[in-house]
Amino acid sequence: MFEKVLIANRGEIAVRIIRACKELNIRTVAVYSESDANSMHVQMADEAICIGKGPSKESYLRIDRLISAAEIADVDAIHPGYGFLSENAHFADVCESCNIRFIGPSSRAMNAMEDKQVSRALAKKAGVATPPGSEGMVENEQEALTTAKKIGYPVMIKAIAGGGGRGMRVAHNDISMIKGFHTCRSEAEKAFGNAGVYIEKFIENPHHIEFQILGDSRGNIIHLGERDCSIQRRNQKILEETPSPLIEHKFKDLRKKMGIRHPDRRGSALHQRRHGRVHRR
Repeated sequence: MFEKVLIANRGEIAVRIIRACKELNIRTVAVYSESDANSMHVQMADEAICIGKGPSKESYLRIDRLISAAEIADVDAIHPGYGFLSENAHFADVCESCNIRFIGPSSRAMNAMEDKQVSRALAKKAGVATPPGSEGMVENEQEALTTAKKIGYPVMIKAIAGGGGRGMRVAHNDISMIKGFHTCRSEAEKAFGNAGVYIEKFIENPHHIEFQILGDSRGNIIHLGERDCSIQRRNQKILEETPSPLIEHKFKDLRKKMGIRHPDRRGSALHQRRHGRVHRR
């Protein structure tokens, strides 16, 4: 059990983490920018340390300042919340190198999930069905056209890095394929610093359903039930609902099947917990 945790985030995210820590009798350290000095999370934490000026790039995104604050406060761990550096594999590595536990996935796991072509390969290896697609990154127009014709239109061009609906285009023919290929590469380079793209079959009128999973370092794993994220705009989720109305009314057996641990996987069976609440972003 941790004795003291630094929260590398702000606002409502930090407040929720602080409340959870208080329930567990864990002391908390808040970090804040100059413009957040009077924020609630600063007042609620047991300690608070200023890490820079208002802009995030000068405070909450500064790994060196977060680590300095953690060392000054002598914490056991850092909780990144979500957003900011929560999916930054380098930050997780730096924490571990400083003997500070990073509360979140390992850098190895984040690197695997960050690159979509790597995550597709891992899914296939684990026996998870994936849409037909390119075997790796598509390098040029000709390769893009050849791949699209092999898969069959319509196809989706996707950036291998990042997310949030950026670097994604649907192509229904050769002309839109070439245009979308270059647009996605340019957008991905600007947004993620990585112009790599791959291609997969575009599934029309899909249902986007997720199972969130929690695991610890001892191999214990649970899932938190499914959530339906099908209501989207420009490939970004607008509303998330759990339990999924589709599964609730038509595919209850699928819920059970998706929630059972594979016999070859390490860890306890995935226990279901249904919430019945709506998440909005």
